[in-house]
Amino acid sequence: MSYPTIHKARHHFGWNNAFEPVLRVAPGDTVVFEVVDASGGQLSKTSTTKDVAALDFARVNPVTGPVYVEGAQPGDALVVDIVDFEGSGWGWTAIIPGFGLLAEDFPTPFLHISSYGAGGVEFAPGIRLPVRPFPGTIGVAPAEPGLHSVVPPREVGGNMDIRDLTRGSTLRLPVQVPGALFSVGDTHAAQGDGEVCGTAVESPMAVTLKFTLQKRANLRRPQFAIPSAPTRHVDERGYYATTGIGPDLMQAARDAVRDAIDYVGKEYRLAPDLAYALCSVAADLRISEVVDVPNWVVSAYLPKAIFS
Repeated sequence: MSYPTIHKARHHFGWNNAFEPVLRVAPGDTVVFEVVDASGGQLSKTSTTKDVAALDFARVNPVTGPVYVEGAQPGDALVVDIVDFEGSGWGWTAIIPGFGLLAEDFPTPFLHISSYGAGGVEFAPGIRLPVRPFPGTIGVAPAEPGLHSVVPPREVGGNMDIRDLTRGSTLRLPVQVPGALFSVGDTHAAQGDGEVCGTAVESPMAVTLKFTLQKRANLRRPQFAIPSAPTRHVDERGYYATTGIGPDLMQAARDAVRDAIDYVGKEYRLAPDLAYALCSVAADLRISEVVDVPNWVVSAYLPKAIFS
């Protein structure tokens, strides 16, 4: 079955409820969105680290849309069923100076190109990741007028980087303006929970989505449902986990990732920058404890199944 397609040229930067919709749909309609990668097309299969250093940040993280959903009013929930993805077969993972959980540890740019297909993401020799595509940025326009940065996530969604919003998942977004004005972008082929270096396996894709409405849902923030256990694709061989412990959750997360990088470097002989990138695309940060005052525990889980 063919559906209306919004082509990749119909994208915008940032959120603004004054943007004109590129398509109007009715509840129950399905739409295909062509999505440009998070670099806005500035990086390619043949790019090098020099291209990361030259990125124009005014062109990063474009989102395709917006789509006006007939009947959507403030207080409703826009229900988005994530139907399918068509990948491009390649993706990039970068360390961008000044960005990422360990920005102070990795001040120089780095770029790693991966290929992927039905067999997984070929990240590095001996390291293969499951392909689990999802849109890192997905949301609706905020009620506040003016242009708002696409980088931070918001109560209307946006750059949430929730890796479980893959095929079969359903996302509910709080509508704040008539028509909702939905947009989507920043597609990933694989990512760990946390996206710690600031990028995943960033990849241009086509995303198929179905829209319905839940009237007067009065959601405060996005909510979602997933069809199955989120990590069953890598659970069979277990995990190696590192921890961070202290009174600050962000510092504990940093410490857990630092120890994961050290472990991967020693165990699998990866350079620190590639180990950091691997943690971003494969390791899951989990809050293990937030009640035993004054210290909290963050754990970084690295699936053993990705290593041959």
